[in-house]
Amino acid sequence: MQTIPIHPLASADGEAARVLQICNACRYCEGFCAVFPAMTRRLEFAQADIHYLANLCHNCGACLHACQYAPPHAFAVNVPQAMARVRMATYADYAWPNAFGRLYRNNGVVLALALALVAALALFVTLIGSRALASSANQVAGDFYRVLPHNVMIALFAPVFVYALIALSIGAARFWRAAPPGRVSRPAALEATHDALRLRYLDGGHGDGCNEADDAFTVVRRRFHHCVFYGFMLCFAATCVATLYHYGLGWRAPYPATSLPKLLGIAGGFGVVIGCIGLFGLNLRRHPLHGAAEQHPMDRGFIALLFLTAASGLLLALVRTSVAMPALLAVHLGAVMALFVTLPYGKFVHGVYRGAALLKWAIERRQPNRLGLTDD
Repeated sequence: MQTIPIHPLASADGEAARVLQICNACRYCEGFCAVFPAMTRRLEFAQADIHYLANLCHNCGACLHACQYAPPHAFAVNVPQAMARVRMATYADYAWPNAFGRLYRNNGVVLALALALVAALALFVTLIGSRALASSANQVAGDFYRVLPHNVMIALFAPVFVYALIALSIGAARFWRAAPPGRVSRPAALEATHDALRLRYLDGGHGDGCNEADDAFTVVRRRFHHCVFYGFMLCFAATCVATLYHYGLGWRAPYPATSLPKLLGIAGGFGVVIGCIGLFGLNLRRHPLHGAAEQHPMDRGFIALLFLTAASGLLLALVRTSVAMPALLAVHLGAVMALFVTLPYGKFVHGVYRGAALLKWAIERRQPNRLGLTDD
């Protein structure tokens, strides 16, 4: 039997196209997730199509464990690994500016932690200069703005946050324009939002969850992702409510422990910490065929920054009236700043591009299949 040669040095796009051609002929996994029915609408796979399908893949591993052509078969079909390598390339290719994306891709953990350290040290020096570290617990009274004035904090973080939003928006626009699916309808937008918020395609296509270290199914990866995402959103909501209190109602911080910003922030912080610990453990134990080893620095760098940000925030709430508060505040703000700076160049963008890919699929599946090869 003639086999398809394997080229270890082939590009990520080329290997993905080879795998997709084999899958398109087999179609055993067509009901597993959105990647496979989207695949059947194509006979050939241009680069933009490969990038779209790679970000539509949630890397649950179900197709690998079900595939009769998976390694050690000569065809060596490994959809999760091929898609992971393409996704990693898209993070850099669509990033703005492009050079920053390549830098973070190659130095994930080191760059993330270095940025956190540099930002923390810079803020620490600022605090020393203002003699905030010499203040007693009674003097600072748990008030962060006595350590770093509100206007100074806004001046430091607003430009970084706006820059991150602009960079993410440009990257998402580049990804969308590469293969525009057509007009966005309300049903398609609602479906994509629903699938993204539920992480529908982390159920393995059968509702039992992902395959992790072996053939057993587990839903823990989905649960930890939910902890991180909804914890992050609760923290963001706490910031929004505190902004409303400050500018809209004239209520100045610090707020009591039972206030809405505090409750939202603490709940969100615990969610992020639990999710990060769980995802980091799963990342260490993940089956080597489920992903690309070269993506681990990017994954772990993002997890480390999220964990540092959330954990330092929770500790800050506990020691806010102690003499350790100014130093811990510098560490926390440094982690937050590093997180904002690296958002467009690390694993965070997978949520943006995956959401865009889900919306593309929701639009595409409502259109007639021009190939006429399936009933979809």
